[in-house]
Amino acid sequence: MTESDARVRIDKWLWAARFFKTRNLASQAVDGGKVKLNGERAKPAREIKPGDRIVIHIGPYEWEITVRVLSDRRGPAEVAHTLYEEGAESRARRIARVAEVRTQFNPVAAIRGRPTKKDRRQLSRLTGKR
Repeated sequence: MTESDARVRIDKWLWAARFFKTRNLASQAVDGGKVKLNGERAKPAREIKPGDRIVIHIGPYEWEITVRVLSDRRGPAEVAHTLYEEGAESRARRIARVAEVRTQFNPVAAIRGRPTKKDRRQLSRLTGKR
């Protein structure tokens, strides 16, 4: 971990905080506008400091976090959670979204193995494909 007055690139920090599996994915997310720093789009080389607010969109989920500690090294998940603080509202929205996604029916996941003729007809009716 680095000193509190030092700065770290946002893509490195997102990778170290375990929001993304690789630095390349973190860099692509920042470039694609999926990450906002203090309410504005940022470039991957933008440096962050403690106290900065970051909004991260990954798939259907959104995190609103405040940077607490800077790090440019990826460590265990327990250490990664100490790098940021997530707001209560953000956590509640994310948990509600998780529950919503879990209740949605996925016809492909419901079928195990090769679909039968009956299964294919049901899928065709659901998706509108013939």
